[in-house]
Amino acid sequence: MIFGYARVSTEEQNLDMHIDALQQYGIDKLYQEKMTGTKKDRPQLEELLKVLRKGDKIVVYKLDRISRSTKHLIELREKFKELGVDFISIHDNIDTSNARGKTTKTYR
Repeated sequence: MIFGYARVSTEEQNLDMHIDALQQYGIDKLYQEKMTGTKKDRPQLEELLKVLRKGDKIVVYKLDRISRSTKHLIELREKFKELGVDFISIHDNIDTSNARGKTTKTYR
C-alpha cells in the first residue's frame, strides 16, 4: 500500500499543493495534520506508523514535512528499514525503493 503523509505547521497554511502532489504520485491513503513539526508526538504520523507493513511505501512532498530534525529523520528511516517500508520524498528526489535510494545514509 502507498501511504501519503502531509503536514503544515499552522492552521493558516494550506495542504492543497502537498496533497495534489501526493495524489499525483498515486497514494492509496492520506494522513494529514496541521501542527508544528517540532512536536515529536503527532497523532496522524503515529497512526500511520502503526499500520505500516512490509512492502508499503510512505510518500511525503518534502522531507521537512515528516521531520524537522536530522536525528528524528534518521530514527524514522531506521524504523522504515526494520519494517521493510520504502520512503519517498517527491521534492527532494529520494526514493528508497530503488538502488540509489537504498544507499542514501542521510537526507540532509
